[in-house]
Amino acid sequence: HVQLVESGGGSVQAAGSPRLSCAASGHTNLPYCMGWFRRVPGKEREGVAAIYTGGGRTYYADSVKGRFTISKDYNENTLFLQMDNLKPEDTGMYFCAQDRNYGWGTRADEVVGFLTRGQGTQVTVS
Repeated sequence: HVQLVESGGGSVQAAGSPRLSCAASGHTNLPYCMGWFRRVPGKEREGVAAIYTGGGRTYYADSVKGRFTISKDYNENTLFLQMDNLKPEDTGMYFCAQDRNYGWGTRADEVVGFLTRGQGTQVTVS
């Protein structure tokens, strides 16, 4: 049974650079995809970033490309989202997600369909 727990959100000033973390437990050693998506009231959920653990390939939504970086610490089994140059439109609830049914080439927008998700962490940019 996989569990994901996010942390690192909060209130941040525009242009700030917080880092979100997602602690994962119960994983196997098989390669799989992990990622982040966000939910903003009144808007569709948006896949923000994806990473394939079998090779580290990453994909980003156009809205965050060049500002956000997804990475994984394999020793600590933790997923990160480094968020730089935040904008007010980045405000939202950020969720970590994982799915073994996705592989190499999984796009950021596909993350919204991942089966396993955390409880989310709120990021508010002002």
